[in-house]
Amino acid sequence: MNNPLLRGLTQSRYSRRDALRFAGYSAAGLALAACGVQGQKAAAPSPSAVADFWSTQKKNGRVVFANWPEYMPEDQGPLKQFQQATGISYEYKEVIQENAEFFGKSEPQLRAGQPLGYDIIVMTNGLQLGKMIQLGYLTALDHKQLPNFAANAGASYKNPAYDPNNTYTIPYQAGVTGIAYNTKYVDEDITSIQSLFDKKYEGKVGMMADAQEVGNFGMFAVGVDPDKSTQADWEKAAAKLKEQRDQGIVRKYYAQDYIDAVAKGDVWLSQAWSGDVFQRQLAGEPVKFVVPQEGGTIWIDNMAIPKGAANPVDALMLMDFLYKPEVAAELTAYIQYVTPVNGVQQILAAKGDDDSKALAESPLIFPTEADYAKLRPYRTLTNAEEPVYNGLFQTITQG
Repeated sequence: MNNPLLRGLTQSRYSRRDALRFAGYSAAGLALAACGVQGQKAAAPSPSAVADFWSTQKKNGRVVFANWPEYMPEDQGPLKQFQQATGISYEYKEVIQENAEFFGKSEPQLRAGQPLGYDIIVMTNGLQLGKMIQLGYLTALDHKQLPNFAANAGASYKNPAYDPNNTYTIPYQAGVTGIAYNTKYVDEDITSIQSLFDKKYEGKVGMMADAQEVGNFGMFAVGVDPDKSTQADWEKAAAKLKEQRDQGIVRKYYAQDYIDAVAKGDVWLSQAWSGDVFQRQLAGEPVKFVVPQEGGTIWIDNMAIPKGAANPVDALMLMDFLYKPEVAAELTAYIQYVTPVNGVQQILAAKGDDDSKALAESPLIFPTEADYAKLRPYRTLTNAEEPVYNGLFQTITQG
């Protein structure tokens, strides 16, 4: 593969994650996310209802895939392979820029029972995906038609808390939030989240401004599993984060530019996304990444079929095709995020070239079992919980 630093992938990747994170708490993002949330919560479909729906669906020979920019190889190789293998033509659209914006545009159509014109959409676990599920805007999947997912999906990507039993979604790509630190300035091995709260690093710590990201780390710091947390836990975590801020430990609450600050030594250690650090390591910069012993965050971009999709069988076939290890390896080589597909690491290692070897050997692309055991998703918030949660943590990062 070509060096992503030369083809400009790093710039695109930063922009994408920044847009995705900050859509969740910006004023515009919250306004869009609020659209339609007063709709009636849909009941989970019964197994018989799911079976009845899929029994009437047929392969149509066409699929429309809506995705984020820079999230498919430029030559669309995996999609061309799918077309050759199945005879199904595809249309690929890079139309998703933010979760909140996409939800805000899609919700009125879905509420009115109108199709979006896409057979597959990709959304991140979090507020907007949760609303899609709660409001009945996604089609329950027929797992009998997903044999590659059943055989090859990693254990960490099956039965997630935000979508039990993968009823509506299967992962496309994932990433990890941990700690990055500059080894020119930090002369110890960072292993604990408490290092972000250590007075000896006063003015040299970076934290993320996003409420979910900083909230998760606040909860890890006070010994709470975010996924099982209560309002009392959020208040305890917020108090810990406020103390960190008031003591002057935090230099800045960052958007996308934290990785430049770490690399230059403006901050010595910071909350960080795994893919950002991997790119800097490829460039030879003295930046290390660790999932702290108390826990780190895993975020997952998921494929789903919106209600009213014209070609749901064809969509299922493409979703399952992307779980072939050799196809997933091609995606991983280009995207350089964490793959949910088992067997990819071995395929890349066997290629023998330096780029594939660097990917295969990096725990930032292939987290260890010990790291996976420490990773937790964002807390799934109800409509009532969302303003309480955001209010607690945004007061710290924006105050």
